Amino acid sequence: MQAPHLPSDEAARLTALHALNILDTAHEERFDRVTRMAKRMFGVSAAFINLVDEKRVWIKSCEGLTGITEAPRDISFCGHAILGDASFIINDALTDQRFADNPAVAHPPGVRFYAGHPLKAHNGKKIGTLCIIDTEPKVFAEEDISALQDLAAMVEMELSAMHMANMDELTDITNRRGFIMLAQHDLYRCIRYQLPACLIFMDLKKFKQINDTFGHAEGDKALVNFADQMKRIYRESDIFARLGGDEFVAMLSNSTQAHAQHLLERFSQSLTQFNQHQQRGYDLLFSYGIVSVDVNKHHSIEALLHDADTLMYQHKQAS
Repeated sequence: MQAPHLPSDEAARLTALHALNILDTAHEERFDRVTRMAKRMFGVSAAFINLVDEKRVWIKSCEGLTGITEAPRDISFCGHAILGDASFIINDALTDQRFADNPAVAHPPGVRFYAGHPLKAHNGKKIGTLCIIDTEPKVFAEEDISALQDLAAMVEMELSAMHMANMDELTDITNRRGFIMLAQHDLYRCIRYQLPACLIFMDLKKFKQINDTFGHAEGDKALVNFADQMKRIYRESDIFARLGGDEFVAMLSNSTQAHAQHLLERFSQSLTQFNQHQQRGYDLLFSYGIVSVDVNKHHSIEALLHDADTLMYQHKQAS
């Protein structure tokens, strides 16, 4: 049996998945409808919407099998399917060296045929599959592949709607709700694996003055431009958000205080270059507070936010 290797963008892929806050949620008709259609359309034993987490494949929807909610990632077909862009087809698992001795092939449910199409998040990261299985070998024609892709697109539309609920409409970065959910998961992971992590709390300076002097439309542009600079500087695996008003935040996992400070310096330099180029009559400036995760003190993101906000306020008063 061949275990699937990890994608090169694994950290960012997991960030996109966890941002949806969909793992371990109840069944939903909008997803169950698709698996019912897939099972009936292709005449197979079962159809699934599977999401590939760090160590497991979690089943959001299943039609045709009962009593199973997840499976180890290292023996999954879907772990292989997310490594490419095209549909992943196994016509007969018993004749494929990668899967002939796979537990799902050698034991119930006795998979012989598998077809899965990668499901992409809003940013193109592959977070799971729409897949079908059967206990008999099958030949999957081109028109079958096209139909599977069309059904996968329906799932992606629903995932996109979930994503938008966690996004700030103005700046197109994560909102407070999305940040709390995603960063809390990241905090648990860092504590579990004893990884260093930092939270940066930022406040846009003189935002009220920008609104009063140049108008609220220009104030909105200032927020968008500030968020755009964050997109340029922060890593794909970093979780950054607009909490509301002129407050922004970033959660940096596997990062020391020194790394967080270095990142802030790069961010500040990027803003300086932006200000010099734009010359809008005001500069984008910010106050900040950096807090390193203390496992004895920070058991929640709210606790981290409180401490970072306090430090940010002190920095604001001193500057």
